[in-house]
Amino acid sequence: MLYTVKEVSELSNVTIKTLHHYHKIGLLLPCKISEAGYRLYEAKELERLQEILFYRELDFSLDQIKEMMEHHSDRLSILSQQEELLLCRKDRLDTIIQTLRKSIACIKEGESMDNKEMFKGFENEEEWNKALTEQNQYLKESYGVESHEVAPTDVKELNEQAVEAMTFMNEMASSLREGLKHNDEKTRNLIRCHLEFMNKHGHKASVEDFVAQTRFFLSDDFHLKMLESQQTGLAYYLSAAAESFAATNQ
Repeated sequence: MLYTVKEVSELSNVTIKTLHHYHKIGLLLPCKISEAGYRLYEAKELERLQEILFYRELDFSLDQIKEMMEHHSDRLSILSQQEELLLCRKDRLDTIIQTLRKSIACIKEGESMDNKEMFKGFENEEEWNKALTEQNQYLKESYGVESHEVAPTDVKELNEQAVEAMTFMNEMASSLREGLKHNDEKTRNLIRCHLEFMNKHGHKASVEDFVAQTRFFLSDDFHLKMLESQQTGLAYYLSAAAESFAATNQ
């Protein structure tokens, strides 16, 4: 079934002007243009629009959304990733709402609110530090690597990196389940895009660095278990894909 831009606007509550803009920047293309010049959309385009709107709810820019969706087209892994991110946001908002209600109650009852209670829900960097505690402790005990405390200014960048890393691993796991060879063109493109993202976001990573990292994952019990719990064979598949990518990009 084909939908006009007006019908898509009515279904999604996205303005026609916005849909035109998405088309202009290449974020959401119509499946065809009619002889009369009308943009026409099918179910696939509606699904893509839904994914775009989920990313917008997570405050990603249109440029960031376009980049992620160009390189990661598996709808299931995209939606699963978005669900996890939105649930994290929901938990944080629930905490903020509780803090707000407690603040209102204190005012009504003429009481002073505890200073620590006053700022619950705003400590996002603390959530990151808590999440990284186990890994930091393991790296320090096993390799003597000192942990780095996450600062408030780091949070936005870390959230973006977490999305990209999660999407990359989901795509690699999906490729493995689909039976794609480690040297398939799709896996090479995934690695290429992953390295491009890392380098654009301040993490200088050469092809050789990536190969070394995947070898480390195989030799380190903590990271090997983490990857294998996501998909059996993923660590080995990732390492083989990295070796193949390096051989063709020397």
